[in-house]
Amino acid sequence: MAYQRLQVSNAIDVIPSDTVPIPDPSSFVLRGVGDFSVAGIVTNPTSTFTTDGIQKNAIIYNYTANKAYIVTDVVNNTKLALSPSSAGGAADTYLIFNAPALAATLYVGGNGDISVEMASNRDAAINTGLNPTVFAAITAGTFMPTLVTKVLSTATTATNIKALF
Repeated sequence: MAYQRLQVSNAIDVIPSDTVPIPDPSSFVLRGVGDFSVAGIVTNPTSTFTTDGIQKNAIIYNYTANKAYIVTDVVNNTKLALSPSSAGGAADTYLIFNAPALAATLYVGGNGDISVEMASNRDAAINTGLNPTVFAAITAGTFMPTLVTKVLSTATTATNIKALF
C-alpha cells in the first residue's frame, strides 16, 4: 500500500545526475574543500578519508561545480578516485555520504521539467518505459509526493530541487 509523506524532517539540495543516486542524509560523513581539477580525482591534503570511514560507492556532492560523483576507490587518506570522470575546480566545497537514499519526495523551486527514477522501478530497464519518468511543466513551489531515487540530468530543466525525507 502506498502512502503519502505529509511531514518531513530532513532535506538536501539535489544535484541532478544520470548515474549518481540521491544520497541518504543520515549517511553524511564529511564536509570539506577539495581539488577536483583533475578529472576523476578529488584530493584534499587536510582530509582523513580512510580514517573518517569513506567507503567505495560513497556519494560526493560537489556543490561548487554542481556535480555528483561516486567514489570508485579510496586511494589514500587524502585522495579519492571518482566516477563520472569530469573535472571541477581547484577549491570546491563538497559533502560525502556513504549510502544512497532508499527514496525521497521532491520539492521543485524553479519551473521546468523533471526526469526521475522512481523508487519502485529502480531496477526496471530503461527500455521498458518505466524509467525514467518525466514530469513536464512543473511550476515553481511544487511539492511532488512521489518516491524517487534519482533526479536525472538528462531532460531535467527544473531548478532548486530539494530531496525531502
